[in-house]
Amino acid sequence: MLPAVGSADEEEDCPELVPIETTQSEEEEKSGLGAKIPVTIITGYLGSALEKSLAVSQGGELYEEWLELRNGCLCCSVRDNGLRAIENLMQKKGKFDYILLETTGLADPGAVASVFWVDAELGSDIYLDGIITIVDSKYGLKHLTEEKPDGLINEATKQVALADIILINKTDLVPEEDVKKLRTTIRSINGLGQILETQRSRVDLSNVLDLHAFDSLSGISLQKKLKHVPGTQPHLDQSIVTITFEVPGNAKEEHLNMFIQNLLWEKNVRNKDNHCMEVIRLKGLVSIKDKSQQVIVQGVHELYDLEETPVSWKDDTERTNRLVLLGRNLDKDILKQLFIATVTETEKQWTTHFKEDQVCT
Repeated sequence: MLPAVGSADEEEDCPELVPIETTQSEEEEKSGLGAKIPVTIITGYLGSALEKSLAVSQGGELYEEWLELRNGCLCCSVRDNGLRAIENLMQKKGKFDYILLETTGLADPGAVASVFWVDAELGSDIYLDGIITIVDSKYGLKHLTEEKPDGLINEATKQVALADIILINKTDLVPEEDVKKLRTTIRSINGLGQILETQRSRVDLSNVLDLHAFDSLSGISLQKKLKHVPGTQPHLDQSIVTITFEVPGNAKEEHLNMFIQNLLWEKNVRNKDNHCMEVIRLKGLVSIKDKSQQVIVQGVHELYDLEETPVSWKDDTERTNRLVLLGRNLDKDILKQLFIATVTETEKQWTTHFKEDQVCT
């Protein structure tokens, strides 16, 4: 059974959950994730999905379980209604095998994802599996190109940029050419996520669940994905792009941390036009000096993590680092050169690339 977490105006008690027998993969057992419950975040701009609870067929019957949370937000406070609801669910651990969480249409899934990614107490029981974004075929292009005041990124674009899976929904309502244009625009924003076309949000669950998009297991398949990420593509909003670059050699971990922290925390990296580079999502595989395993780097907004994957570097293979960054005002050449500095320069030399008067406000 897949208990779903949604949004509403009133609090409800935790639903009665239906047990189901599950099997663990060998990779999950090795990583320790087999004992945890996966969480998938489902988001989409207003009107992109059907406005009713999720349902899963089991043994020929249709079950619906819907846990409603006040405000549809899990990040309003340290222990708000949302977190308490999830904690209550975990008291019934063993009686369910998956949690689906649907955000409101204007929500930033990155803020919600951070709760499950970094919360140490919850992290012992659950893990973030992936983010699914649903895009409306008829109005998606309008939503994605809508200009916001004060240079803000519109919500629809941010939802697409953060997604591991993008569902283009309601494809039966528009001409094929419109779907093609929408797909091209989505791909220019997010060059790493998988795009699926759907009608009435119907999709094979095997395509959207058990993604392992935020843990070391994703490193097993990430290497192949990185090889097929398209280069920087033009977009109607030129500031929103996906860029990727590769640098051979080993990275010093402390210098790599400095590179990421200046980019995500200090926000003092600017492009050739002196605009602040704003990273929404970061993902890649890197070679850390003195580590035999490939290391996956993950970042969402200001949060990031480095974790060794189950994949070892082969002795006859040149070590390399490949990163994919999704965000605004990104300059591939500058970012690549700064990353090279983490491999070849000393910490003293590295700090000269960043100055306090460059901090973006």
